[in-house]
Amino acid sequence: MEERKLDINSIIGFILIFGILMYMLWQNQPTPEELEAQEKAKQEQVEATDNNQEKQQQAPVNANIDEVIIGEATDSLQFVKFQNALGAFAYSAMNASDEDVVFENDLLALKFSNKGGYLSEVMLKEFVDYNDEPIYLIKDSNANFNINFGTSDSRILNTKDLYFSPSVTKSGDNTIVSMKLKVSERKFLEYRYDIKPNDYMIGFTIRSQGLNGIINSSQEIKLDWDLKGYRHAKSISYENRYTDIHYQYEGDKDDYTGARDADEDIKEVSWIGYKQHFFSSVLLTDTPFKTVRIKAENLVQDEDVDTLYTKNFASGIPLELEGGEFNNVMDLYYGPNDYKIVTAYDRNLDELIPFGWGIFGWINRYVFMPLFGFLGSFLPYGIAIIVMTILVRIVMSPVTYKSYVSQAKMKVIKPEITEISNKYKDNAMKKQQETMALYSKAGVSPMAGCLPALMQLPVFYALFQFFPSAFDLRQKSFLWAEDLSSYDTIAELPFRIPLYGDHVSLFPILASLAIFFYMRMTTGQQMASQPTQEGMPDMGKMMKYMIYFSPLMMLVFFNNYASGLSLYYFISNLITIGIMLVIKNYIIDEDKIHAKIQENKKKPKKENRFQRKMKEMMEQAEKQKQSQKRR
Repeated sequence: MEERKLDINSIIGFILIFGILMYMLWQNQPTPEELEAQEKAKQEQVEATDNNQEKQQQAPVNANIDEVIIGEATDSLQFVKFQNALGAFAYSAMNASDEDVVFENDLLALKFSNKGGYLSEVMLKEFVDYNDEPIYLIKDSNANFNINFGTSDSRILNTKDLYFSPSVTKSGDNTIVSMKLKVSERKFLEYRYDIKPNDYMIGFTIRSQGLNGIINSSQEIKLDWDLKGYRHAKSISYENRYTDIHYQYEGDKDDYTGARDADEDIKEVSWIGYKQHFFSSVLLTDTPFKTVRIKAENLVQDEDVDTLYTKNFASGIPLELEGGEFNNVMDLYYGPNDYKIVTAYDRNLDELIPFGWGIFGWINRYVFMPLFGFLGSFLPYGIAIIVMTILVRIVMSPVTYKSYVSQAKMKVIKPEITEISNKYKDNAMKKQQETMALYSKAGVSPMAGCLPALMQLPVFYALFQFFPSAFDLRQKSFLWAEDLSSYDTIAELPFRIPLYGDHVSLFPILASLAIFFYMRMTTGQQMASQPTQEGMPDMGKMMKYMIYFSPLMMLVFFNNYASGLSLYYFISNLITIGIMLVIKNYIIDEDKIHAKIQENKKKPKKENRFQRKMKEMMEQAEKQKQSQKRR
């Protein structure tokens, strides 16, 4: 350590300071009454100190910085005020100010507040909201970042109330913003921000120096991170549906709270993300937090009144000291939920994008996302949706064909099934046996029509998840739709209809009409293929109701959904109708199917082991039934 030496200027300075202090003491010497009051106060303080020593530990005192006049300490009384409120951290208040530090890189405009040392503004420079206003993730005190800790002199302090000293330096191309809460020049708590030139990720470290013995490590030290999410989309209810807390825990596991309110404890947390549909604020840590208490609260009770915020997020994170000091290496991400951007960090942040679980997420990640990204690279996004829809329907056309062929076969043998039903209407077991025998001889499977439909469900659900999550669709227009990630509007209503909204969207209307005609075709074919038997009139009536019910549901609920999703369903059903018309009129010949079935019936049908077993079981059940009747 370098030895400090006093020069002549230092000696002169000390003499001048000593002289000034002596003059101030002489000018402010107390009256006899003040001396008596001071002596009484001194005696009370001695007695209180003795009592504290007997109790060995005084109850913690919550220091409220707002009760302290912040400014330059001009006299000893001011310094005493600081000490009474803040103890060892009085040094931080002596030259405190309300000045902010402003810095920008290529993507972010940041403002750091001296009070609390945290970000008071975060603006995403490349994006605007539905009103063409800049996207702010943090602004006007909607966020709180606070460390609550105890001190060795029995105080409870909150960093959000204390003043940090800022400094800005360069480290290569990176900019370092340091915010220090000082006990002295060599002792401090530091928030260190490492900002790269073209990056949404900010390196963030909480560290301390020389605070061992000042901070009470026996008390819980808690980090509170709160955020009220600003509304960024035209439909606050739709945005709120995709606004929640995502997190990674216990290694590589991930989960999210969903649209509901939440209050739960999570263990071994690697990152916490406050997701606001297309944008997120994420706190990541190199060393997982042992426990985190997360809360999410919906702030939209009335869409006409609650129009500023979507949800309130909060996380309570206990911090641990290392050798009595802070040493927490973390990162902060403020940016878009763009699949290309978040996957580049290799921190599993792609889980912020709700692609769906299991096979649905796999289809979106490895099929639809690459395909749509490729098409969108050279086509307008509306055209890219149409082209992708055409490709999907072409790939799925063999499934559609098999389903239609199965229905045609069932339609051909319907008279024979009806005949069996009438012949054995009083013997359900025998009717079942004869019906299964007919299916076997004709080479027809009643499940053949269901399986193709089930095979389409993963694709259907995957695309239902894909379009609302596709960041590339945000604020991309097509025809009359201004934003494919939000609803399109052809008319504004002077009132709000429950579930429907206060506007009329055209794409859901077109999609509903396409579904209506598609269901009329498929339902008519299915009813024609179903055998006439007891109970079928009610079934037919229910299927007729479905022809109208499903399009109506689409019309109502999709009025507030992403227009890109409605565009997909409209085009998809149009193509499916076209494919079915081609199959019906140019590919399938029911007379040929009938002839082939009759030919199959003449051939001896070899039963497999399962069929033989089922036949034996049915015959045995029939014998037992007849035996019981004779008794």
